[in-house]
Formats: sequence, structure tokens, C-alpha cells
Amino acid sequence: MGLKNELIELRKSTGMNKRQFSEYFGIPYRTFQDWELGNRRVPEYLFRLMAYKVRMEGLVEEKGEDST
Repeated sequence: MGLKNELIELRKSTGMNKRQFSEYFGIPYRTFQDWELGNRRVPEYLFRLMAYKVRMEGLVEEKGEDST
């Protein structure tokens, strides 16, 4: 699995849409969109930092979690 697909899975695991995720990390929306579309490569170090922050801040949504 390439970083593009891993990035998509990371974002989806948080329950955020592309705009929310890019704003959370301070990444221009167009840049983030290009990463997910495969038009540009996400730097590996940056992907690792985002994955670390998602894990450390508990941003991963639990499957079947009720938001009420």
C-alpha cells in the first residue's frame, strides 16, 4: 500500500473530511487534495508525524461508536 492510500485510511480513521483534516494539520487544502489524488507525493516524514499525532491525540474513531 502506497502512502497515498495510507493517507486516505489515516484521514478516514479520524472521521474527518479532507477539508477538516487539512485544516487540523495546517496543510493547504489543495495540497492535501493533490496528495490523496496522487498528483503529488506526501513527504514520508510528514505522513509519519500526522499518523503519530492522530494516535497520540486519540483522534481515531472507534468502529460502531455512537456519537449521541
